[in-house]
Amino acid sequence: MIRRAVTAGLALLLAAGCSAPTPPRGQASAAASTACPAPQGSPGPETPTTIDVVQQAYFCILGAYYSGATLDARALLNAGFTALVQELNRSGRDLPGATMPALTGDREADWTAFETAFRNVTDQVPGLRDKLTVVTLEAIVAALGDNHARWTHGNRRPPGSYDGDGYGLGLEANVTPGDSGVAVPPLFVTAVQGGAARAAGLRPGDVIESIDGSAPFVDGKAGPVIAGLYPEYPRARPVRLRLLRPSTGRRWSVTLKPGLFQRDLASLQVVRSELLDDDIAYVRLRGFAPDSADRVLRAIARLRKGRTLSGVVLDLRGNGGGSPTEATRLVSAFTHGKVTAYLCKADDTCEALRTDDTVELVDLPLAVLTDRGCASACEHFSSAIKDLRAGLLIGTRTAGVISGPARPYPLSNYTTLSFPTKHHLGPGREVIDRIGVAPDHHVVLSQEDAATGRDPALAKALTLLHR
Repeated sequence: MIRRAVTAGLALLLAAGCSAPTPPRGQASAAASTACPAPQGSPGPETPTTIDVVQQAYFCILGAYYSGATLDARALLNAGFTALVQELNRSGRDLPGATMPALTGDREADWTAFETAFRNVTDQVPGLRDKLTVVTLEAIVAALGDNHARWTHGNRRPPGSYDGDGYGLGLEANVTPGDSGVAVPPLFVTAVQGGAARAAGLRPGDVIESIDGSAPFVDGKAGPVIAGLYPEYPRARPVRLRLLRPSTGRRWSVTLKPGLFQRDLASLQVVRSELLDDDIAYVRLRGFAPDSADRVLRAIARLRKGRTLSGVVLDLRGNGGGSPTEATRLVSAFTHGKVTAYLCKADDTCEALRTDDTVELVDLPLAVLTDRGCASACEHFSSAIKDLRAGLLIGTRTAGVISGPARPYPLSNYTTLSFPTKHHLGPGREVIDRIGVAPDHHVVLSQEDAATGRDPALAKALTLLHR
C-alpha cells in the first residue's frame, strides 16, 4: 500500500575513521554521466545482479545523488559489507577471510579494495553469490537513509494479482511501523479492507492486545512486532492476533494468513466527492496521480453548480503522494503568486517552485484533513497550504517522508535505481523530511470513534467552515 511504499529508509551507517575528503565536482559529474544513464524505452527481462551492477549503482549515487559529492562513501561500502557478513552468518557459511578492508576516503581506491574482498568471499561460496550480491546492493542504498531512494528489483507482485488487488491481512490499524516514535496505545483496527481480516469477522475498533504472542507496546512505546500487521509479498507466514472488542467485552484469538484480496471499489477511486451539510464540498484525494488536480477542481465545480458553498474539505488522509507538479497545481487553486516549495542541492543553491497562476482560484475557505499517511507530494501540498495561509490543516502530523523527488536510473541488469537529485524544503525553507507538517488543529481518532464510525477530524473541519 502507498503508506508502506514511502516508509523512511534505514539510518545512515558511519564508517570508522576521519571524514573523507570532498571529491572535485568534475569527478562527480564524470561518475554521473557514465553510471547514471537516462531511461530509454521498455527494459528487458531482469538478469542476475553482479558485482558490476553494484559498482554501477555505487558510482551513480556518488555522481548524481543530491549529496553524493559530499557524503562519506565509506559509509555505503561499510553497510554493504556488513550486510554480506550477516547473510553469510544466516546461511551458516561464515568465512575467516570475510573481513572489511581498510578504507581511506579515496572513492576509486576504496571501491577496488571492496570489490577485491567481495570477490574473494563470493568465490568461496558460489551458491550464495546471487543472494550476497543482492543484500549488498540493498544495504548500500538503504545506508543513504533516504525515504525516496530505492532499488527496484525482482517480482514484487503475487501470482494471479490484478490492478487494484491488495496483499496482506486485509486490515489497517491506527499504528504503522513508521509511527513507532509518535504512536500511543492502544493498538486498534481502523479499517477492514477484505481478505483474512474480513473472513475472520474483525471490525473497526477491535483492540489488538498481542501479535504472535507479543504486546504491541512496551513501556508505552510501539514495538517492532507491529510490522507483522503489514506483511508484504512474498511473506506469507500466518499472524496470530489476540483481540478485544470493548463494546461487548469479548476476547478471542485468530490466525490470519496473508494473501491477495479484492479492494472495495470506493477505496480504488483516486478522487471521490460528495456534498456535506448542503453547503460543503467534500473531496477525498487518494494520491497525486496525473490529472488529479484537475479532477479535484472538476469535482468541486460540479458540487458548486446551482448552489452557494461555504467551503471545501479536502481529505488527504492516507495520501501517499505522487506528482509534485500536481501538488503545485492544486495549491494554485487556492493562492496565486507564491512559492510552494524549494528544491535544493547540497551546496544550498535552491530552485523555487511557484504557483501556476493560470489555474483559476476556487475562492472558498479550505480545510485539509491530514494524518501520518500523508506523505511526499501530499506533504508538499499540506506545507504550502499551511505556510501560505491558504487553508487550515486538521488531524495529525504528516509522515515526514519527503526527502525530494526521485529520478529513476536503469542499471545494466534491467533493474532500476532511484533517488533524489535535490532535496525538498517548505515555502518557509523549513525542513519537513523526517519531521512532517503539524496540523493547525490536532484531532486524533480514538478507539471509540473507530468502533462507532465517528470521524472527529471531519466534524472539526465542518465546524470551522461553518463559523
